[in-house]
Amino acid sequence: MNLLRRFPRHCRKIFAAGALTLLATTAMQESAHAEIALFKTASNPWLQGINLSGLIEGGIMANPARPDNGINFGNFLGDHANQAQLNQISLTLSKAIDPTKSEFQVGFMLEALYGSDARYYHLLGLSNKMTSDRYQLLPAQAHVDVHAPILSKGGIDMQAGILPAPMGVEVLDPTLRPFYSLAYTSQYSVPFEHLGAMFHWHVTPMFDFNFGVDTGNQTTWGRNDNNNAAAGYFGFNLNGLAHGKLNIAELSRVGPENAVAAIGPRANTAQRWWNDIAAFYTVNDKLSLTGEFNFLHDDGLRAETWSVVTFAAYKITPSLTFNYRGELYRDNSGMFVVNFLTNQAYMNAFLGGYAPAQTAPATTYGALTLGVTYRPDLGHGVRVFALRPEIRFDRSLNGTSPFNDGRNTGMFTFGGDAMIGF
Repeated sequence: MNLLRRFPRHCRKIFAAGALTLLATTAMQESAHAEIALFKTASNPWLQGINLSGLIEGGIMANPARPDNGINFGNFLGDHANQAQLNQISLTLSKAIDPTKSEFQVGFMLEALYGSDARYYHLLGLSNKMTSDRYQLLPAQAHVDVHAPILSKGGIDMQAGILPAPMGVEVLDPTLRPFYSLAYTSQYSVPFEHLGAMFHWHVTPMFDFNFGVDTGNQTTWGRNDNNNAAAGYFGFNLNGLAHGKLNIAELSRVGPENAVAAIGPRANTAQRWWNDIAAFYTVNDKLSLTGEFNFLHDDGLRAETWSVVTFAAYKITPSLTFNYRGELYRDNSGMFVVNFLTNQAYMNAFLGGYAPAQTAPATTYGALTLGVTYRPDLGHGVRVFALRPEIRFDRSLNGTSPFNDGRNTGMFTFGGDAMIGF
């Protein structure tokens, strides 16, 4: 996405948002929600597998520097400094498929989400114009899932409809990531949401091939698409390496992502190349490690980003986990790392529309985040409960001053979130 060329140069920035993957790391690798079987006593086995789950999450990121514009630069989900906010209320209706079974299966997932997080995960033309408030409504998922026992013993899985983007380590679902805040990579160098189809082919127990096609990152079609071209994925998973302790996920994506309104007709052919590879290693039953490398190149903008992110999770007790995240992120043009200053600006920028934003020059960012996850088993139907305090320090490593409304080379924030679900 882009801002209009008629804006001043410091406002002509691009943002490639990020965060979902099929492989998440952290202490919260368990099932995200307890589920209610709506048709548990039905005679039809397919109906018996339909479940309802829900989640409420809210958080705050405090900033002692009190930036003049009230924005924690480089932070989307906790972007408003020193302000508590309701991030998500979500309800999910689903019928899961089991890819380990050698039989044809059909399932689905419908998820509605309300809260401040919705501002960043819309699809153009579906929900982005419902309201200009901070809390917005989002159809986060609406897809049909199919498992077909063809092509190989493991068969092939398909999802078609409104899909979370599969690239990256950190995800929208807060129960599947270690921190309230997201890494730069997860916000600026991976897509967020798609309308399209994804395929997961289980070639062998050790090797999966992934591919898919969609209308673009957070776009649909017609006037709700920022250009006239589709985009697609290809990549692979390596499963059960190192005696079952190591899994590797690689995913690449190519397609035009810029707006015709911003860079002209060449937006239809100027490709963006996204590449992400992550390795997940379980040291023992207490310690797990993750490493992620990401590289993005945009032909239309003549811009690149690259990054390395490392994660560690150490289970202190069954209900308490220590989490670490360290990141080195390079935005070589200053066109990707940006914070939008109004509730509609993020989605407006996809079409090359009016999108007031705080930007920064080309910068190499370093970020360190430490926290704990307290996740006791409360029982009594409350089977998802977590408190996640964190402290974070971000710094420019090349002398720029992107933080606290352009005043500082570094930024210290602390806070976290709480969640409860069924």
